[in-house]
Amino acid sequence: MHEPRNTADPLAAEEKALLADCDVHVYRSSGPGGQHRNKVSSAVRLLHRPTGITGHGDESRSQQDNRRMAMRRLRMNIACKVRRKVDVTAGVPPVIAECMFVPKPMRNRKRLGEETEGEEKKRLEVGVKDHRFWRVAAGVLDRLEACGGAVSDVGRSLGITTGNVVSFLMSERHLLTAANEIRKRHALSPLT
Repeated sequence: MHEPRNTADPLAAEEKALLADCDVHVYRSSGPGGQHRNKVSSAVRLLHRPTGITGHGDESRSQQDNRRMAMRRLRMNIACKVRRKVDVTAGVPPVIAECMFVPKPMRNRKRLGEETEGEEKKRLEVGVKDHRFWRVAAGVLDRLEACGGAVSDVGRSLGITTGNVVSFLMSERHLLTAANEIRKRHALSPLT
């Protein structure tokens, strides 16, 4: 687990600002890709200086495409590896709140004036391709750490169901691995 050296959230930074905090290494990559693969230095590795975390891209012959891939992977790695201390009683962070919705059946019942039992549970819905995904993932992982790995406590702190938390954590393999590492540190069984 990495602790950030400064208080600025690198996941909230624009690409230009995040890149300014990185060392950029351009190199030749080996492997498949045709006869031109090794003739041009097109692979890119980004080292985020404040955290020491890296992201790389070497799938394309285009340095620009590899830089974009390296940036995506850097954001993913920061979200999965850097934990921040959070107060789970302080409310839902704005980036998570904007990705939470009341499920349609609940909205329909409320509109029709039907009574719903207890407080309405919202649902966390954000896809991997959404630019907010890794910020939301980092926030949920921070809460998981603060709650001692207990998924039900994370759900309660966000006002969503335990099942919704589990399905979100299982929506991306790197996110699931990070969640299971947290649970392992707290002597809890892995999510499967």
